[in-house]
Amino acid sequence: MKKYRVLLSAWLVCFAVLVPAVSRAIVYLDITSAEMKKLSVAIPAFVESGAPGGGGTGKGQEMADLVAKALIFHGFVSVIPASSYHNTQDANWASLGADYAVLCSYGSQGGEMALESKVIDVHANKTLADKRYVAPWAKARTTLLKLSDDVIFQLSGEEGVSNTDIAFVSNKSGYKEVWVCDVLGDHLRQVTRHHSLCVSPRFSPDGGRLAYTSYHRGNPDLYVTDLSQSKYTKAISWQPGLNMAPAWAADGQTMIVTLSRDSTADLYRMTTNGRIVDRLTKGEGINTSASWSPDGRRIAFTSDRSGTPQIYIMDVGSRQTQRLTFSGKENTGPSWSPKGDLIAYTGRADGGHQIFVISPDGGEPKQVTQYWGNYDSPSWAPDGRQLVVTRDRGPQQKDLCRIFLKGGGLTPLFPNAGRQQAYPQWSPRLPY
Repeated sequence: MKKYRVLLSAWLVCFAVLVPAVSRAIVYLDITSAEMKKLSVAIPAFVESGAPGGGGTGKGQEMADLVAKALIFHGFVSVIPASSYHNTQDANWASLGADYAVLCSYGSQGGEMALESKVIDVHANKTLADKRYVAPWAKARTTLLKLSDDVIFQLSGEEGVSNTDIAFVSNKSGYKEVWVCDVLGDHLRQVTRHHSLCVSPRFSPDGGRLAYTSYHRGNPDLYVTDLSQSKYTKAISWQPGLNMAPAWAADGQTMIVTLSRDSTADLYRMTTNGRIVDRLTKGEGINTSASWSPDGRRIAFTSDRSGTPQIYIMDVGSRQTQRLTFSGKENTGPSWSPKGDLIAYTGRADGGHQIFVISPDGGEPKQVTQYWGNYDSPSWAPDGRQLVVTRDRGPQQKDLCRIFLKGGGLTPLFPNAGRQQAYPQWSPRLPY
């Protein structure tokens, strides 16, 4: 597995001002490994510029708490309790066992929030990065998440995923509707109000729209809704039979869907206005659950053309198709990693369902989940390091969990979002 880098040199990040770092050492860490020792980070309360005494404030503590929560979410950072150093910014970090310290101040500039951040490499006694952010106060939260993702980038070489959402289906309202929540679990929002079964929510490439299927008119029809509002949704395909499992193309103008127009479930390419562009499969079993490769040239999908559900890969241009999975009698629901190197899917194993990953070139799959319960519906985070999955542990015990690529860090995500959660999809990185 690819080793992710902890970069002890400064990185140039858009719209942030960096002071070049002196340290040039590079340490290679596999941050997806369950055995990796977490990096110890101190994040004292942010100091209000010009405040008497120069200490942290209640607002400054809230800012530090949000950044700490975002860093911890990524799984390879532990935060030193502020009480162990009296929440001051001039503590002896080395004596506390800190690997890094994140020191920040904030104030107002022209009616906007101005934020200064400094990341200290404690062992090298060097400043990794010194950045300044200016944004409207209304965007204070997303600016702090940007800061958090920049710190993750400095520590691992990969931008963080703090400012992402997860869409899913929940019975929290009494019906199985579509909901969206940020990955930190702070803002849960109901998207649909059909008072009926909804399935398979899928984000557009920019994260601004959501496609899903609803049965509220007696037929599984396909809808698209603009997430910037919460009043209207648009039906785009209501043909008799299946209209489901949308997979957006990178251009955001077309998607691959499953339709059963000819009494067989096949894959079609369709515009977001419902116009069919072309048909990708024809009469070779049930074909569903398409997932695009990052380069937009291929799709992975589920088909039972061999007699049992298996994962296949198609070159969309030539329509050349090959079977990918051969281990196990049932493999479904492929999800192509944003890095392009792996495909996650649900496979039947040991009398239940577990999550596996396999190379698009084939080979031996690797089991990701090895815990009690059934696991299905994997969806990748934008960093390609972690997945959101559905965990089923019996009646009224179906929830969403985050898990890292090598099987560590299984964590329930939304304990207050209903007792029947399913069909998760991780959004792309959202605008700050």
